[in-house]
Amino acid sequence: MADHQKIHPVVEVEAPPTRPLVAHGSYKPEKCEQVLYQPPFRRTFPVAHSNPPKKRSCCCKCMCWTISLLILLLIIIGITAAILYVVFKPKLPQYSIDSLRISNFKLNFDMSLYAKFDVKIIANNPNKKIGIYYEKGSQLSVWYSSTKLCHGSLPKFYQGHQNTTLINVALSGQTRAGSTLMAALQEQQQTGRIPLDLNVDVPVSIKLGKLKLMKVRILGGCMLIVDSLSANNLISIKASTCKFRLKL
Repeated sequence: MADHQKIHPVVEVEAPPTRPLVAHGSYKPEKCEQVLYQPPFRRTFPVAHSNPPKKRSCCCKCMCWTISLLILLLIIIGITAAILYVVFKPKLPQYSIDSLRISNFKLNFDMSLYAKFDVKIIANNPNKKIGIYYEKGSQLSVWYSSTKLCHGSLPKFYQGHQNTTLINVALSGQTRAGSTLMAALQEQQQTGRIPLDLNVDVPVSIKLGKLKLMKVRILGGCMLIVDSLSANNLISIKASTCKFRLKL
């Protein structure tokens, strides 16, 4: 018997359908077909940070440190001053006019007025632990109204603790328009009350124990009422008011 061979039909494997070439933008995908979207390529550039923010932060830190140091320094000074005040208990010196004598008061040929006063000032230091150095450069002057009659200065000396010193001061000066001033003084003298102002500006140094501090100034003056301005006579002081203060 002859062998029979079965011949199976050959099924051609169909190639995947090719997508028809269509014009750009006219293709519409099917429902089940997924379209992969790729965003356009963008080139990124590195961001370069500038230095100004660091400089500003450094400046802020420096300012903060400086302000903090100043505040700390002020606190230390305040504490030190408080301790010194408690330990030494400083008091302002007291001054008064003991006597006033006019050794010369005349009208010159050029109509200028020449005056020479001798003033005795009582200086009292009430402090128990503080000494006072009276330095050079002091200025004392006697005024009538707005006219300076004479001027001078205190001697340089040291005043110890709880000490009272009598200071002799010679004041002299020359004023223009003396005839007018002399006439006004003679008219005022008839009332028996002539107002005079003694202005004082004295540099001093304070001594705390063995420590000599920086210079300060004693400012102020005395308002005097005298009976006359006759030369070579002891002038009677009818009223005297003195006020002084310290200036750093």
